[in-house]
Amino acid sequence: MMVHSLARYLISDWKEIAGWITTLLGIWLTTRRKLLCWPITLAADILYFVVFYQAKLLSDALLQLFFIGFTLYGWWNWTQDVKQEGEVRVAPLPLPNATVAVIAGIVGTFLLATITTRLHAALPYLDASLACFSLVASWWQARRNIANWWLWIVVDMLYVGEYIYKDLWLTAILYLFLVGLAIIGLWEWRKAPEEPQLAS
Repeated sequence: MMVHSLARYLISDWKEIAGWITTLLGIWLTTRRKLLCWPITLAADILYFVVFYQAKLLSDALLQLFFIGFTLYGWWNWTQDVKQEGEVRVAPLPLPNATVAVIAGIVGTFLLATITTRLHAALPYLDASLACFSLVASWWQARRNIANWWLWIVVDMLYVGEYIYKDLWLTAILYLFLVGLAIIGLWEWRKAPEEPQLAS
């Protein structure tokens, strides 16, 4: 009976399981500043688009589409600065750029929540704010800014609660691991060589 239940779970939830594995692997490789993180993260983005769409977390589903674009950009941007050992240098985040990004996240939250409320999305304001600030963190990550890890720690902790509420327990556990990986990423990137500050 238990084997049958496990088999049924693996078959019915294979997309969430595959997304879980590829997300963890992709983020772990990102903490190590390895270029291989990007194709693996791309697979995770696509898988979680389907998972979130089916759960009617519309902001999160839309977020995955943006993640696909940011993943492709990050992949390209990191290839421009790969060191011989296969790692990339981190880049400083100028205060004006950080300010604009945070304001964009706040404005985006209200715009997206207004749209998704009309579409009867679950938790429209929380979902929209987490989606928008995930985009900010993804942009900073693609630009190799250490600040991305600070933001991911906060966002991922809030996602844990949201996914528990929506009974996406496997994904909630994943995001708990992602909090830990964000802490590791912050630690690792702070030890990494930094390029001189340039205009972004």
